[in-house]
Amino acid sequence: MNRRTEVTLMMWSLAAAAACHGDRAAGPATPTCSSALASPLVLAIGAYTSLDPASDGGCVTIAANSSTLDSAEYLIVPQSAAGTFGQSSPFELRAATLAAVAMPAAQWAGPVSSPRDVAVQFDGMLRRLGRTRVAGAAARPPVGPVRATVTPQLAAPPAPGTLRTFAVCSSLDCSRFTAVTARAKTVGQHIAIYVDTLAPAGGLDSADIDTLAQVFDSRLYPLDTATFGGVSDIDTNSVVIVLMTGVVNKLSASAKCASSGYVAGFFFPPDLDTAAPLDSSNHGEIFYSIVADPNGTLSCTHSRAGVKSTLPGTFTHEFQHMINFAQHVLLRPGFQTEEGWLDEGLSKYAEELAGRSYLQQGDTATFSDLAFDDVYDTYQYLSATGESPLLIQYDQGTLAEIGASWLFVRYLVDQFGDSLPRKLDGTTLAGSANVAAQTGQSFATSLTRWALANWVSDLPGFAAPPELAYTAWRFRTRTFASLNAQDPTRFPTPYPLVPTSSAGTAVNLSGTLRSGSGVYLRALQGPGAGAFTLEFDRAGGAAFPAAVAPRLSVIRIR
Repeated sequence: MNRRTEVTLMMWSLAAAAACHGDRAAGPATPTCSSALASPLVLAIGAYTSLDPASDGGCVTIAANSSTLDSAEYLIVPQSAAGTFGQSSPFELRAATLAAVAMPAAQWAGPVSSPRDVAVQFDGMLRRLGRTRVAGAAARPPVGPVRATVTPQLAAPPAPGTLRTFAVCSSLDCSRFTAVTARAKTVGQHIAIYVDTLAPAGGLDSADIDTLAQVFDSRLYPLDTATFGGVSDIDTNSVVIVLMTGVVNKLSASAKCASSGYVAGFFFPPDLDTAAPLDSSNHGEIFYSIVADPNGTLSCTHSRAGVKSTLPGTFTHEFQHMINFAQHVLLRPGFQTEEGWLDEGLSKYAEELAGRSYLQQGDTATFSDLAFDDVYDTYQYLSATGESPLLIQYDQGTLAEIGASWLFVRYLVDQFGDSLPRKLDGTTLAGSANVAAQTGQSFATSLTRWALANWVSDLPGFAAPPELAYTAWRFRTRTFASLNAQDPTRFPTPYPLVPTSSAGTAVNLSGTLRSGSGVYLRALQGPGAGAFTLEFDRAGGAAFPAAVAPRLSVIRIR
């Protein structure tokens, strides 16, 4: 993870208190759209529904505007409610009376680039590695209850000043490992910090390390374990080890630091596999991080101050991954790792929570530092929802897709409470099945409501139904409006989600449905305007594959 916070987030922090056709393509065709087939839709302001085109051929008629004085407006979201990654299908949404014309391009704000590319790809590789190596970790009996419930017989934690040799992943695919000798610099109740004996000059001094240890031990460890559950202790030393080594610095090429970013730290899942050989696993709970390197002797230049500000967010993010793996694989039977998109969303939520712990003390600068990436990534997602699936494999996605993961988790927590992340971690279920089990509602319901919330939550002049709202953020009226005012280059619009807009009788939209994501349209109806019928189907008039789980969600705005 590479963090950057040139823009202050103080102003946007919290919500204070406040169809169809005959056969035109290969595959089964949808039935001809007719008044007998179309689903009639009469919605009061604030009312909404989500329609499955399999039930009506993708044909829906929105009632005439009964008011001769006021216009009507509907937000319409064609979406995939698929619970598995890799599902996609082209779609068309058009007024039934339209002649055939060239379709406009799908909603897309252009490619998104970021100086965190290398960290995103490396993190995704580690999630995949955890999933493929899980069989080895599962070969032994479960570790047993978490320490919060039972006090096991523990070996002594490491003594300050002692040396230990570790095997550290030294390539971006973890095909190579380097032996690192490190010294235990400080040992706390929950955390022990080791520093590579070959760390370059000008690095962290003892006071710096003690400061980091205090943050890890007294703030972040308790916060993450309270939120997500206990971590394992397979080496029975009662602490999580933080290993600061230049091997992590070298994972990032110095020539690409500015363009692709760097790996600031990571959790390596095979460390929790005692069946793995010792030349590629340390058989214990370890977080690896960069060392300070102010002269750039290893790779990217990292000042002492930069390392101290970067590592807390990286630690809390990676520690959630460690807890998630331990809870799913080691601490209960089942041996199924969490799907990458949800695991990543929970780790991004951990960063936000760490920031909020400082905000409660009035420290807006640290809150900004820890929460900025979450908000930046979300801006990328809302700028390109049609191009960014929520469900991705092993979280090897773009920043926009990672933004979607955090935004979805944030929405779920707002709807189902602060206890939800612990329930999501503490289970053998994964992905959409996990979300459905812990929320008590279908995954498709969560997805379609979330999609609507992304437009109507804190929409001025509109009272969003409570199930379609964020409570911890006011993204439209505070967060992005403030960031746009501060930095219009990176945040070019006050709210990044800008639906296509047209009269209901002129709707003509195409694009691609991708697992979990949708495209947004505002359909307008003048005073006294008649009903209009929409056709929603796969491009070419064919029916959608069932696996895509297409939905057409409609809410009346005015």
